[in-house]
This record gives sequence, structure tokens and C-alpha cells, in this order.
Amino acid sequence: MENSNDLIYKIALSFIPNIGSVNAKKIISIAGSPKGVFDEKINVLSKIKGIGKKAENLKNKKQIFEYAEREIEFLIKNNYHYSFYLDEKYPHRLKNCTDAPINLFYSSNFDFNKSKIISVVGTRKATDYGKDVCNKLITELAENNHNVTIVSGLAYGIDVCSHKVALKNNLDTIAVMGTGLNRIYPALHKNIAHKISEQGCLLTEFTSQRPPEKTNFARRNRVVAGISDATIIVESGAKGGSLITADIANSYNRDVFAFPGKIGDEYSAGCNKLIKINKAALIESYKDIEYILGWETSHKSIPQQKKCLLI
Repeated sequence: MENSNDLIYKIALSFIPNIGSVNAKKIISIAGSPKGVFDEKINVLSKIKGIGKKAENLKNKKQIFEYAEREIEFLIKNNYHYSFYLDEKYPHRLKNCTDAPINLFYSSNFDFNKSKIISVVGTRKATDYGKDVCNKLITELAENNHNVTIVSGLAYGIDVCSHKVALKNNLDTIAVMGTGLNRIYPALHKNIAHKISEQGCLLTEFTSQRPPEKTNFARRNRVVAGISDATIIVESGAKGGSLITADIANSYNRDVFAFPGKIGDEYSAGCNKLIKINKAALIESYKDIEYILGWETSHKSIPQQKKCLLI
């Protein structure tokens, strides 16, 4: 845990009501530091574009700091980890996203800047076809010496399938949560969450004091997309969180892949649409990922060229 005097100010930023990551970054840039945010006068902060009356939420500093102190105690007690968006250990891929969280909390000391990270997501109502595709994709990546980190959302269906296959193949896996680290959702996935924490990590932008809300799970999709090189949609209905994640990944200029399905299949409709409107590249196997992401020769030995004598 960071020993800096700024720690409480950094974490306190997560407890300012109705500010959000984008506006928090604006305020920090004007105030000069997390501490400066709380030292600055309210009327000065209110003049920042997009802030206005929201600056009034900084008036109750005593309560904000009490919440921050409790969060620090929670992190220390459970040996959890923390990263601020300006820290070197903050995920570099995510840092490039304008709406990235200002604070991240995670269960183990994990390297988020590994060379190969992909997100594998899909419907909560996965079919046997979807599970088979998910299993084959991740297994073949492992069998072909791609030490890839698999990111997903710990939800039912394709998400939890992705985590399980990654664990089975001894690959690192990151579960991006829509709750704080004190609450596993769905509760049925507590055991798999424990295993993920041992062979990867649980990651969230939400504090332990944040109540689980529906909007949290939509917000976590941007972390799933932003922390990865590419997002793979295995199965999706015509509407759903996976399509939102695909849209976000596209907005970040990240590669998006989708597995096609039969015309008329309910849980292939979303994937087929993404492919049809050129929001995702059609994927049939791990080889498509190799080709588009340039991984084809990164895991293979390259023949040494013969030296030529210059005369």
C-alpha cells in the first residue's frame, strides 16, 4: 500500500458525489494534485467547464475523508491493492482512454501491462455452441504458446466460461467487477472468483462502500474494453452488454472480433450484426487473432539469417 500523504486524497476522489472520472481529471489538472482539489475554493472549482454546481459536493469534506479512511483500512486489512490513474503501475492501455477510472482496486499484485491481453465476453445465456467456441479459442491460444491474459466480467454464460477455460489452461485471467471487492456478484461465482484471485486478479473501480447498482455493470464494460488489446464477442443477442462493450472498444480504436452464427439464432444475432455493419471482424479460430494482432511470429523461433561478407 502506498505510503504517500496523497493516498487519502486520491481515494477520497472516489467519494465525491456526481463528479465522475472525466470531471475529476479536469479538476485535478486545474488544482494541480489530488490534495489541491480539496484545498481549492469551491467558487474556483465551480468555474471549471462542466463542473459548475457539482463543485458544491466538495463541501462535506469531513464525511468524504471518513469514507476514504475506511476504504484504506479495508484495503490494508485484506491485503488488497490500489492504483491511481497517474501511477506507473496503472494499466497503460486503460490510461489512454479518456473516461478511464481515476482509481482501481484489485485483489492481487498483478501486472496489467503484459504484452498480450484480450477480452472475451458474451451472452449470459450461452449455448453449447458458444461454450464450445469459447473453450476452443482460449485452449488453442494456450496450446500455441500465446501467454495471453484473458479478461471478462465474471457474469453468467460466456464470461465465467472464459475465466474457467483460462484457469484450466494456466493462463492469467482478470475478472472486472461491477461491485466492490467486498462483494462477489453473482454470489454463485465466489469459488471461481477465489481461484481467479490466485491465478490473476479481481479488478474494480468501485469502493467497498459503493452499493451494487445496475449502472455499475454498464460502467465496468469500459474497463473490460479499455484494458485489452482486443475484444472478442463469442455470442450475443440483438441487444446486451456485449454489444455495448464492442461499441466502447471501437470508440477506443481497439480491435473487435465476433464469431458468426446461423441466421435466425437468437444468441448469434448480435455477433452477425456487428460483422454485417463492420463493427467487428469475423473470427473463426485463434489464427485470425494471430494474424490481425500480429502475433503470428511472436511465439515462434525465427530462422537466423546467414551473415554476408562485404567486399
